[in-house]
Amino acid sequence: MATRDTTAAPGDPRVRRTRSALARALIELAEERDLTRISVSDVAGSAGVSRSAFYDHYRDVHELAEDACTAMIDDLIDSLPGPALDSADLAREAIESLTAFFDRLTAHAGLYRALLGPQGSARVAGHIRGRIAAVIHDRLTHADATDWPERVPHDVTASFTAGALIGVAVDWLEHGCARPPATMAAAIWPLVNAHYRLSAGGG
Repeated sequence: MATRDTTAAPGDPRVRRTRSALARALIELAEERDLTRISVSDVAGSAGVSRSAFYDHYRDVHELAEDACTAMIDDLIDSLPGPALDSADLAREAIESLTAFFDRLTAHAGLYRALLGPQGSARVAGHIRGRIAAVIHDRLTHADATDWPERVPHDVTASFTAGALIGVAVDWLEHGCARPPATMAAAIWPLVNAHYRLSAGGG
């Protein structure tokens, strides 16, 4: 198998264009068939590049899938409206944010299902969990100290919540996204809110 070209810098516009084309091709193919049935030739052909060009950037389809998925997650997390925990309308804003999260997962359910399922990628699962935990930790850190005392360390609360959310999302994906995103958000928010209240010493 060809080896990846290490001479081109990741910031090189040609590298970015090729990787973007490969990611788009894979995402489109993943909506049509399982990831295990997608070959390097399939992706390269759809992207309009040679197999050798593919191997200049990635070892295999799985590595490309991991890169594409983590990039989509970064875009997703950065775009979420994420409420402040001291917001006057916290419940509505939180449910809107959770709905957007599940809605974006639905858009590429096949790829997320493959990478987050039992035979998936620890790298992708860890990346998602870490990004979500970082956002929650930031919200906790900047919340009103009177309303959100650090009885449970913020990093523990953030990791716990992120792990629970990913667990629910994976189960939802594996069951074919049977419930609409808004329904999932409305079901999850009371559980998350109850945990926060308990962590903060509320009733």
